[in-house]
Amino acid sequence: MATADGLRTLFGSENRVIRTRERAVAVTFNAAWNDAGLDSVLSELARRHAPATFFLTGDFADRYPEVVRRLATAGHGLGNHSYSHPYFKDLTAAGRRREVRAADRALRAAGAGRALTPFFRFPYSETSPAQIREVNGLGFADIEFTTDTNGWKGTDGGMTVDRAVRRALDALRPGAIVQMHVGANEGHTEVIDAQALPRILDAITARGYRVIDLRTLLTPLAGSAGSGDKL
Repeated sequence: MATADGLRTLFGSENRVIRTRERAVAVTFNAAWNDAGLDSVLSELARRHAPATFFLTGDFADRYPEVVRRLATAGHGLGNHSYSHPYFKDLTAAGRRREVRAADRALRAAGAGRALTPFFRFPYSETSPAQIREVNGLGFADIEFTTDTNGWKGTDGGMTVDRAVRRALDALRPGAIVQMHVGANEGHTEVIDAQALPRILDAITARGYRVIDLRTLLTPLAGSAGSGDKL
């Protein structure tokens, strides 16, 4: 069960790695564009009994409420990724608060239910101490990532499945948080991260690591993987 004490241990930091000595890592996905690749991602996660946390924009939740419910039913955690994915530095403090709250309302309206976490991920991973304090004040811990596979760039951006896998595995360490993306940029259909996921998960296991649920961070006594840290 999540506790206020567990959540507060994550406040004041951008949490780019889980503080743990265990060979444990977390797998996360952002979703803002569409649900291309989702079937494959969910299938591979289920096949390996691997948990993941999906950070959704409120706009995505409004357009794909069935995806929100599907993720919740599959047992994965859902996080807040703002409503419209703006550059937060270009917004006022009030505007940033509206983005976070609107996304929270959209996720709840879409049926996130108990899968909804008090986790927030900044658009473009653009953080600042002041903005982290703002989201903490709204009751959210900022959860960023150790590495992004960059699969979202697609082949037009010079990415391949091999490169995405390599980026994930080069960053493998106790407490690493891997970021991937569901969906494809406008005008594209290829989802490199969906193709890379089975190889990433298999390599994580082969190297003696296990995939943990980020929600264990909300339980202070959940073992050594109990609090966030900042790289």
